[in-house]
Amino acid sequence: MKFIVSRLALAALVALAIGSIGARQFAVSAQETDDPVKIQIYQRFRDNYQQNPTVAYQAARDYLTKYQKDKDQYIDYLQKWVAAYERDDRKRQLPGLINEKNFAEAYKVGQRILTDEPDYLRAQIDLGYAGYLSASNKDDSHNAEALAYARKAIAAIEGGKAPTEWAPFKGKDDTLAYLNYAVGYMTLKTTPDQAIDSLIKAANYESDIRRTPSTYYFLAVAYESGPYKTMSTAYQNTYANKPETPESKAALEKLNVVMDRIIDAYARAIQTAGTDPKTEASRKEWLAQLTNYYKFRHGGSDAGITEFIAASMQKPLPPKPAM
Repeated sequence: MKFIVSRLALAALVALAIGSIGARQFAVSAQETDDPVKIQIYQRFRDNYQQNPTVAYQAARDYLTKYQKDKDQYIDYLQKWVAAYERDDRKRQLPGLINEKNFAEAYKVGQRILTDEPDYLRAQIDLGYAGYLSASNKDDSHNAEALAYARKAIAAIEGGKAPTEWAPFKGKDDTLAYLNYAVGYMTLKTTPDQAIDSLIKAANYESDIRRTPSTYYFLAVAYESGPYKTMSTAYQNTYANKPETPESKAALEKLNVVMDRIIDAYARAIQTAGTDPKTEASRKEWLAQLTNYYKFRHGGSDAGITEFIAASMQKPLPPKPAM
């Protein structure tokens, strides 16, 4: 997924120019001085600030470097213009850094953006999802900050806020699906119980995430490594090789409900993967896992498993059971 570069807010910069110097003074440039170099640098800035702001930025930097001791209205204006340009330039840089998988620099730039504008939703969205991209690239060093950004973005969007543009996502629901998917993935190892909640939310939005095999594979893993592992261990320690009691029967029933969720998730992963050769190895692994659970729940038989898989996506995703 490619992140789109934001547009420069040139109108805001022009307004800043007029506001800090005044329309007439801005028009007369720096002709009040006899220094031809000073006039030439400032003129280069004036000639380019609308159509070629990159050139204007370099001219402004040159002017500030050479004449910073002047402390006049031109210095004051250019300092504000440069600061505004750099703020906007960081916003332009961020998507490119993410696309290039330069995540370390992306989070440095993103931190500066959000220091200037703590509620800038576009950066929160991009940095939240970038955590998934980084972690899936075997670098989970950004998980903590990415999770914080993703959760802030989710809360803001659910609260009615929207970025200036949703791209590279398709809209509100698509953005929420991807962000919840990212949170689910990044919490899968550390807090699988929480990952279940996020992955179920992600799969319930009308989005490509709903039709992505890994959504359901991660959900199956979250159930396995979270509640199933905890509950099966507790059952073995407390009730194994002992006469059945009402308490042991209730515990087993709860465990079976979780097992059914695992079966459902693996079936959905297999069904959404289809016949794509790229997923063949994964499908075999998922089918082996599914078959073990399915046979346990069906008296050692796998009868009907093919039909179960085929029908899996035709029914609503079951909610997380009460533990």
